[in-house]
Amino acid sequence: MPEQTLVTSRASATSAPPASRHRLALAIIVTCQLMLILDATVMNVALPRIAEDLHFSRTGLAWVMNSYTLAFGGLLLLGGRAGDLLGRRRLFVAGIALFTLASLAGGFATSAGWLLAARVLQGVGAAMAGPNTIALIATTFTEARERIRALALLSGMASAGFAIGLIVGGVLTEVASWRWVLFINVPFGLAAALLAPRFVREPERHPGRLDLPGALTASTGVAALVYAFIRAAGEGWSDAQARIAIGAGLVLLAAFLLIEVRTREPLLPLRLFADRNRAAGYLNFFLGPAAMMSMFFFLTQFLQDVRGFSALATGLAFLPLAAGMFLMTRLVPRLLPRFGPRSLAVTGAATMVAGLAWLTTLHSDSGYVDGLLGPMVLLGLGGGLGFVLLTPVIMATVPPRDAGAAGGALQTMQQTGATLGLAILVTVFGSATRGASGTPHEVVVQGMTTAFTVAALIASLTLLVALTFRRAHP
Repeated sequence: MPEQTLVTSRASATSAPPASRHRLALAIIVTCQLMLILDATVMNVALPRIAEDLHFSRTGLAWVMNSYTLAFGGLLLLGGRAGDLLGRRRLFVAGIALFTLASLAGGFATSAGWLLAARVLQGVGAAMAGPNTIALIATTFTEARERIRALALLSGMASAGFAIGLIVGGVLTEVASWRWVLFINVPFGLAAALLAPRFVREPERHPGRLDLPGALTASTGVAALVYAFIRAAGEGWSDAQARIAIGAGLVLLAAFLLIEVRTREPLLPLRLFADRNRAAGYLNFFLGPAAMMSMFFFLTQFLQDVRGFSALATGLAFLPLAAGMFLMTRLVPRLLPRFGPRSLAVTGAATMVAGLAWLTTLHSDSGYVDGLLGPMVLLGLGGGLGFVLLTPVIMATVPPRDAGAAGGALQTMQQTGATLGLAILVTVFGSATRGASGTPHEVVVQGMTTAFTVAALIASLTLLVALTFRRAHP
């Protein structure tokens, strides 16, 4: 009788209505995607407390953020293709488990080296799980309208995750401790790792050989570029290590493309870029974060250093931006089939440019309501509208066998674009402040507004790319 009860309970769990199972699977996948993206910014407002507790040097402290970005960005292509070949759910669960254990270990860190090692492991776990979140949704939701809704929600979470990270980091740092910025991942990660095998269907595997030469050149090439951008952000583009790293990265990526053209089972099938809408989507996933990441970086400093906001108040200041992006996750699935990607992408890009242009009017006495609230709303709505539609457009016609590779390429574009954009704009900021005059706060704000001017120009490129989308959605 106990055996019969056990069998019955298992059967009832696996025979739940498909719609309910899909909703649970979506909740699990989206929560994990948010957790991975959130960790790129969640520690920003906690850095001063971390430096004090673990005795980081000023230059070493930047690696609390950079070590995660470097591992995550460098291994995304490999994680996406490995999921196609080895099983997407399997790699997703393994990645979440590694990310969760690394978060737990990092929360107990007693030295700088311990914390940095944990951050690297978090990045490795994120690179295993991240690309497969997109692939799992693309293969789980086969009906077009449902797939658009699911992918739009995932994309919205990914875009808003940067702002939500600042909010969550501010709340936890102020109310508890910086360690809870890491500990908060543990219950969500454990729940996802336990529930995913039960509710997330394992898509059909596509047996094949992993392109090891491609994996080696792609991972080291992207990692070298990310390192070069990170180094340039701190030391300037004249730094020898930055120039060597960027040269090595470009050579390795050129070798990677040659390998991909010739190999029978490439890590990144170049046919993914043959579709015009998909190619435009990938390009805007590179340019958009390049323009937007400077806003998070500089406004966090403006609010805390110039206006004297606490960590909690700084995090909450980004709430209008996050709310605008969440609103777009609800509207884009309804608007995309009706208006097509071109109209929405153009409108979103133009709104984003307007928000960044508004930030160029900041001065050291600007208040939150008169100086930041309006740009925050525009950037939330424009960034949400411009980014949320990209994932459904990119994944709409991807063959199932390439879903993981397509997701890996998408997130690689996002991470590399954000890192490169921040490196360029920090360099612009440094150049502008060296020749500026006035009080320390006035000099800092002059540097920020110059950086926002360049960010608005980069965002203008997304508007040009948006004009190349076909009017109709496939």
